Amino acid sequence: MAAENSKQFWKRSAKLPGSIQPVYGAQHPPLDPRLTKNFIKERSKVNSVPLKNKKASSFHEFARNTSDAWDIGDDEEEDFSSPPFQTLNSKVALATAAQVLENHSKLRVKPERSQSTASDVPASYKVIKSSSDAQLSRNASDTCLRNPLHKQQSLPLRPIIPLVARISDQNASGAPPMTVREKTRLEKFRQLLSSHNTDLDELRKWSWPGVPREVRPVTWRLLSGYLPANTERRKLTLQRKREEYFGFIEQYYDSRNEEHHQDTYRQIHIDIPRTNPLIPLFQQPLVQEIFERILFIWAIRHPASGYVQGINDLVTPFFVVFLSEYVEEDVENFDVTNLSQDMLRSIEADSFWCMSKLLDGIQDNYTFAQPGIQKKVKALEELVSRIDEQVHSHFRRYEVEYLQFAFRWMNNLLMRELPLRCTIRLWDTYQSEPEGFSHFHLYVCAAFLIKWRKEILDEEDFQGLLMLLQNLPTIHWGNEEIGLLLAEAYRLKYMFADAPNHYRR
Repeated sequence: MAAENSKQFWKRSAKLPGSIQPVYGAQHPPLDPRLTKNFIKERSKVNSVPLKNKKASSFHEFARNTSDAWDIGDDEEEDFSSPPFQTLNSKVALATAAQVLENHSKLRVKPERSQSTASDVPASYKVIKSSSDAQLSRNASDTCLRNPLHKQQSLPLRPIIPLVARISDQNASGAPPMTVREKTRLEKFRQLLSSHNTDLDELRKWSWPGVPREVRPVTWRLLSGYLPANTERRKLTLQRKREEYFGFIEQYYDSRNEEHHQDTYRQIHIDIPRTNPLIPLFQQPLVQEIFERILFIWAIRHPASGYVQGINDLVTPFFVVFLSEYVEEDVENFDVTNLSQDMLRSIEADSFWCMSKLLDGIQDNYTFAQPGIQKKVKALEELVSRIDEQVHSHFRRYEVEYLQFAFRWMNNLLMRELPLRCTIRLWDTYQSEPEGFSHFHLYVCAAFLIKWRKEILDEEDFQGLLMLLQNLPTIHWGNEEIGLLLAEAYRLKYMFADAPNHYRR
């Protein structure tokens, strides 16, 4: 009975895995039919089982061309006592397995060779481009199974990339000396900030093209509405708001272990290490504890939305800007344990309140079903269909939905698409614009998309388009690129914001 069941199993499982043949589209190029012609003919003499359908589809042809020594045919009525099946004995299987293990062990061995000996290789010798090439070269004549293989091309070397989110900008230490224009702007900012009642409209006007690093912390506090314009009230306001925040910590933070808050705290605890993982600053335990407190307190004070993934990113620009108030050098590698407890408490409280002010204007992005994001993505689609019909049609042709790439642009305010230094510069303008985070961001996303127009139109399949849009090459962007992006966004806003019918079909 067992023998009968075994026979039925092998009968149903006509194709057996285990060969070392290349897989189409994996690491090897497609097999060349001209190279495999003789090989298939030889194998057809051994396994001369006719196909059921003479007009096989391309998939069946591919399966036939890449079949191997384990293939026993598709005919369910095949006689298993026939000579072709008897040739697949245990010795063949063991020999094949041993060959696979031997080949893999050889690939692991990488001979050490100094650079100085590289120039001593005679010109007549073939240059091996990769370990895969070397292995294929050594075994090219060992077996006919490897004859039809193309040599694997070595991958192009990637350029050495600096830190993904280097925070320094033109005004950071180590940069070239400030120009006369930059000095004039800095003096104007200091004059505005030191006046008895700061003119917020004038401050927004000067902040739109960027805020100097030296005055960015106090400027952001004023533009976000965290600090009053009156200089005499600022000190008392800061003291009161900071005490209020740490009052929330004492009142609510211990509840993170309660059952109805455990899910929220667990998700925050998971997301914090993922926040800017390439910047050492955010991997410090003390910094992560600060972020956990900020996010947890915000979540339980805003039950309509609670914590949503992506909000963790919105803390980082504020934290970096307020940290720079106490640090002269680049903050990305700074050890925060060198700061006093009072400094850390001030940075934490200010980051919480400014993030809260930001989220107050876009909270519908994070309520149930995130309706704010859904509306913005739809508005982006309508806007792009008007300003660049060719790009819009290209997306439709390859069935790319805007939600598949623009959801993250809205949810994270382009923070996953830009280095952190660019996000900080972008937020200078967002805080200077009326409804910058909720309204002007739409036009920035449209300008950002059209910026990659050529690259988008060069991609001619769904996968290529999505890979491009989710990995746009902004690694080397700086203030100049952000300035051009914002200028184009302002142009689009000027054309369409006051005439919404222009982009409605």
